[in-house]
Amino acid sequence: MRQVEFTPSGERVGAVGYGAMGLSWVYDRHGLTERQKHEVLGLAVDLGANFVDTAVLYGGGANEELVGAALGGRRDEVFLCSKTGLRAASLEPPRTERCGHPDEVRRSVEDSLRRLRTDVVDLYYLHRVDPGVPLEETWGAMAELVAAGKVRHVGLSEVSTEQADRAHAIHPVAAVQSEYSLWTRNPGGSGPTADGDPSGDVVSWCADHGAMFVPFSPLGRGYLTGGLAGRTFSASDFRSRNPRFTAEAVAANEDAVLGPLREVAHRHEASLAAVAIAWTMAPGEHVLPIPGTTDPGHLREDATAAGLRLTAEDLELLDGVVAVGDRY
Repeated sequence: MRQVEFTPSGERVGAVGYGAMGLSWVYDRHGLTERQKHEVLGLAVDLGANFVDTAVLYGGGANEELVGAALGGRRDEVFLCSKTGLRAASLEPPRTERCGHPDEVRRSVEDSLRRLRTDVVDLYYLHRVDPGVPLEETWGAMAELVAAGKVRHVGLSEVSTEQADRAHAIHPVAAVQSEYSLWTRNPGGSGPTADGDPSGDVVSWCADHGAMFVPFSPLGRGYLTGGLAGRTFSASDFRSRNPRFTAEAVAANEDAVLGPLREVAHRHEASLAAVAIAWTMAPGEHVLPIPGTTDPGHLREDATAAGLRLTAEDLELLDGVVAVGDRY
């Protein structure tokens, strides 16, 4: 796989990473065995998708344990990312709560290190800003983790540029992770302002501050693969309650979203997934998407996005995509 530079440290990592959440949290896993989960994680690294993302939240720690068990013996091959500041208040149904108190940050990293079977996490994000705790206090505790050698870099997730500025003034923000895809264009809820002022553009903020922008759900929670036609989801699957996955929205987005995607995929003899992922990388090599899948075949398709270069014509068509249905 083509590699890119993790800008804050200059290390080389795969241009497409791997999001491990779906192996343990909020999606139907169709009876996937532990062995199969280990094999998927191993294949991701084999394919070069060695920027592996997990979190304290996913499965109440189960996802970190899975990643640690599957990849602990390959630690030197993996750029390991996890998150704190958001925890599971309930596993079934999935329900979260924010927890940004400095003591929680200090405690959770010890649990993460134990579950991940490592002595240092390469990138540790604040999963969500806790409105009940000043960001400066939470971020100060995150910076302490770097000073203590427990994590190498710290990042933010789903923040505005104003929040990123406040954190960056205390300690460098190495990465910002937000949902970003053909049908979710507004990372952090603060895209460019109406008059074109880029101060609200999180993707550009990262480029300007030497940080990585990490899109999660670049495949629209599976919809942009084109493979969910007729699919129904169990009550435990997040998508069963998502406005974009109602029958009406799915039907409308067949033409509005998948139509242009299929046209570009046909031009390149590529999968819809590869094109959708490649679109997220168009702003520059500081953008590193982390698609997730439980299927080895789909994982191989996702990896091909690293070698796909979209043309100006492709981008013009895809940039015009407007999805039907609210994000949440």
